[in-house]
Amino acid sequence: MKIGHIELFVADPLKSKDFYVEVLGFEEVAVQGGKFVWVKSGEIEILLRPSASRPSPSPDYQHTAQGITLYCDDLAKTMRRLKDRGLEFKGTDGSEKCPTFTDPDGNWFQLVNPEDM
Repeated sequence: MKIGHIELFVADPLKSKDFYVEVLGFEEVAVQGGKFVWVKSGEIEILLRPSASRPSPSPDYQHTAQGITLYCDDLAKTMRRLKDRGLEFKGTDGSEKCPTFTDPDGNWFQLVNPEDM
């Protein structure tokens, strides 16, 4: 077995696409039926799916049910670039080397340089 893709449930996939493409720099792969949006980072594809109901977002990374970790080569440079694109970091996972943030729907991410762990 291997992971095929990740599905994230969002209020408005087309609006979320803007965050993933314009802020995070993911590649837009496809939009199906005007409501299912595929984006890609490296070899991993994420399907942004519409959701009629979503649980309340977790107040911080430590209390979320799941998180996605994004790797980068230069943490400080990548953080600056993302901040310049409007991303707001929301703390860490407990280490300053692991800053965290959410997408517009409250899905949690952390950013790390795996060589600096």
